[in-house]
Amino acid sequence: MRKLIISVIVGGLIIFGSIYFAGLIAGSKKDRRPKSQKVVKTVFVDTVKNGTIPIIIPANGNLKAKRRVELFSEVQGVFRSGSKLFRTGQEYNAGQTLIRIDANEYYASVQSAKSNLYNLLTSIMPDLRLDYQEVYPKWQTYLNSFDLNKTTPKLPKMDSEKEKFFISGRGVMSSYYNVKNLEQRLSKYTISAPFKGVLTDALVTEGTLIRSGQKLGEYINTGVYELEVSVSKTFGDFLKVGKQVELFNLDKSQTYMGKVTRVNGRVDQTSQTITVFIEVSNSDLKEGQYLEAKLEAREEPNAIEIDRSLLLENNQIFVVRDSILDLIDVKPVYFTDKKVVLKNVPDSEVIVAKVMTGAYEGMLVKIFDGTKPPKKAKS
Repeated sequence: MRKLIISVIVGGLIIFGSIYFAGLIAGSKKDRRPKSQKVVKTVFVDTVKNGTIPIIIPANGNLKAKRRVELFSEVQGVFRSGSKLFRTGQEYNAGQTLIRIDANEYYASVQSAKSNLYNLLTSIMPDLRLDYQEVYPKWQTYLNSFDLNKTTPKLPKMDSEKEKFFISGRGVMSSYYNVKNLEQRLSKYTISAPFKGVLTDALVTEGTLIRSGQKLGEYINTGVYELEVSVSKTFGDFLKVGKQVELFNLDKSQTYMGKVTRVNGRVDQTSQTITVFIEVSNSDLKEGQYLEAKLEAREEPNAIEIDRSLLLENNQIFVVRDSILDLIDVKPVYFTDKKVVLKNVPDSEVIVAKVMTGAYEGMLVKIFDGTKPPKKAKS
């Protein structure tokens, strides 16, 4: 019994001593962990100043020549070579021959008809000299000017019914109009350039047998082009003819100025858009080239424009008031791919200008001061 009591006392002393010395050791260590500091994020801000913001509508399309001609044949024959080869990319001046079809056989029939008319006029001259002496001189002058190798001249003006009945009764008028009809068809064996331009499509070559109604190619004027774009019907009332438009090529390396020349009065039922035609002239442009346009539809007063990423889902934006983030409601009126136009933002309000990660209402922030010079690095 005595040994048991002694063992309990010695054990208790050992346990108590262990706890005491452990406390001394733990108390002697210094806490080297730094105290946590409250991090205050820096924000970029802008001071609101409402003004008039132009609503710019982006649009795009491919250029088309304003003046273009599809070449078709109205007669049949063999395509004869001319001064220039009928090839894609060939340039012609106004009036220069594009296509010449062999018309030797038809030309002979025209000359035969003209000869018949000349003989008919010659046969009536004695009767005119005897019965219609007052009109004989003008018909004699007409007969003298008649040249089989030139276009048939217009018949003299008939002043009286008696003269008209006599000339018509001898078959002169029907013979004359028959000749003019043949001459008109003969002119279709030669197709001339209606304006200065370039051949963009050539479907036949020299020596080809051309048939009536066959398409021969396409010819365009390279001076003036049109850009056809579609815009929302919402802005249809604001797009007026004559308005200047800024155009860009695909890589934004070139800028061109055009103007609205036509606005379609019908809304496309499928897309609910209106077609607008923009005229542009530049020697560097080519048909089919892709261009982007910026159409100024209207001006929005008392509004601001900010990055679209700053507008929250519930139509709110962050503002800074007394170094604390706050939210205000705004009214977006127009969106682009990168920007948004807002209304109902008070003047002199300090808004956040760059997106902050993890921002929330009531967050403590520090406004970036761009006027302070950067600190010099220690040498």
